[in-house]
Amino acid sequence: MIERTADTQPHSLYEDVSRQFNRAADLMELNPNIRKILAMTMNEVVVNFPVRMEDGRIEMFTGYRVQHSNANGPFKGGLRFHPTVSIDEVRALASWMSWKGAIVHIPFGGAKGGIQMDPADYSLKEIERITRRFTYALGNTIGPEYDIPAPDVNTNAQIMAWMLDTYLSTVPPHDRNRSLHVVTGKPVESGGSLGRNKATGQGVVFCIERWAEANDFSLDGATFTVQGFGNVGSWVGRLMQQLGARLVAVEDVTGAIAGAGGIDAEALTEHVAKTGGVAGFPGTEVIDSEAFFRTKADIFIPAALESQITSETAPWLNVRLVAEGANGPTTPEGDLILSERKIHVLPDILANAGGVVVSYFEWLQNKRSESWELEEIDNKLRKKMNRGYDRVKEMSDQYKTDWRTAAYIVALRHLEAIYKDKGIYP
Repeated sequence: MIERTADTQPHSLYEDVSRQFNRAADLMELNPNIRKILAMTMNEVVVNFPVRMEDGRIEMFTGYRVQHSNANGPFKGGLRFHPTVSIDEVRALASWMSWKGAIVHIPFGGAKGGIQMDPADYSLKEIERITRRFTYALGNTIGPEYDIPAPDVNTNAQIMAWMLDTYLSTVPPHDRNRSLHVVTGKPVESGGSLGRNKATGQGVVFCIERWAEANDFSLDGATFTVQGFGNVGSWVGRLMQQLGARLVAVEDVTGAIAGAGGIDAEALTEHVAKTGGVAGFPGTEVIDSEAFFRTKADIFIPAALESQITSETAPWLNVRLVAEGANGPTTPEGDLILSERKIHVLPDILANAGGVVVSYFEWLQNKRSESWELEEIDNKLRKKMNRGYDRVKEMSDQYKTDWRTAAYIVALRHLEAIYKDKGIYP
């Protein structure tokens, strides 16, 4: 069961981001003035709002929206519903969004948001009310050319449809058809893009394919493990299986399972949709979390929450590659151990950037009143991910550093160039 915290208590995810940022900024000798700007978030909004529950009582909720940087374009980032959502976590996630957009060269800045709640405690009607009330409370904090939310942990296309409908009710009628791109990750019927649902997982797999090609490694017959089997993890599992790889262990909030002969990712996805977790999947062995981490495989794909690969769990891994589908799954202490053990890492700000790339494609389609075919979207996504991979490899070779630091350098170089071109007003 995924219950791990980080290496120190109390732990700040934003401090981890700052340590990663400072390491890269030091190595590349980032302009000190630009460093001051990027080391801080631009705007932080906290809203406390009431919602009437189905039984008639009123419950108060706390929501956040943090905007890190819009030097590269409009703020962009997901919205998560989770009990652990905090201003510290959202600051970290917003910063990572800035780096992702810069690495894959799409014109979006970084933002993130969330509501501190457990969706399992509420009915679907109550979740709709919470979503709509939060959207209304954000007001002008979001906008189609200013800040564009998307799905994240425990949110989906339906949540985005409710956000869209609520936002459109606040703008003049003649602007409504020009505001569909206020959120991405919408249902296709409501202006969403083909391929958006699988985009983050697809981007991870494209990166793994690029790594395999560069390292003369065949994915046909390779073994892999996945932590978290929600949207990202399930898509990674199915797409890797299509390439001939074999899923041998999975962990999520309901527990961990193993199957040395292989776990059918398609069937497991159906099982999770029906039961809410991987526990109880037929034909598998129940294992504990340590055994999951110690499972021998070629590739480990963390696709759950932050701070899972720590100073405690990093020594347990018995893999060749870690491809980060989640945001911030590895702490700085865990990173150091992976580096010492020569385990390759495809860092989150590169590997899981597929979601924001296809969000950008959806945003463009809405603005242009277009609808692209899935093949076109997949081809464009692969090109973006491959070019991002190549940029990170180039910086890793140039600075003789790990891939996470190299990914930060790619992002910071891009943003540094933008600031140098535009200057600082006044």
